[in-house]
Amino acid sequence: MTQDEQEIRQLIELWLSATQAGDVDAVLSLMSDDAMFLSAGQQPMIGRDAFARGLNKVLSENVIESTSEIAEIVVCGDLAYCRTRLTVTITSKHGQLPILRNGDTLSILRKQADGKWRLTRDANMLASAA
Repeated sequence: MTQDEQEIRQLIELWLSATQAGDVDAVLSLMSDDAMFLSAGQQPMIGRDAFARGLNKVLSENVIESTSEIAEIVVCGDLAYCRTRLTVTITSKHGQLPILRNGDTLSILRKQADGKWRLTRDANMLASAA
């Protein structure tokens, strides 16, 4: 495994743990300013600010726990893509039943001028696991 692949794996683990901890700033530090998120049936979410608003809203009422199985990482210069199988459990802070979603994701990462990998595009095909 190359150093770049290890760094991308670490980014994914940090993303999951920071999300579970409710550390929105840590999650935002892992993405480019112009990050774009694609989900079926939704308009693209563009930029850190839009992502922060959405994540803060969800975390105000819920806790998010996720696991990710990395199926593939391909690095080509300062671009990489990663394909994963993601499982997300959203648990209400108010006693409502948890929501379970799972599915595949495809993420594009770019190595920034500071030498760190950051997520720049993400498409997820999560669906209800009910």
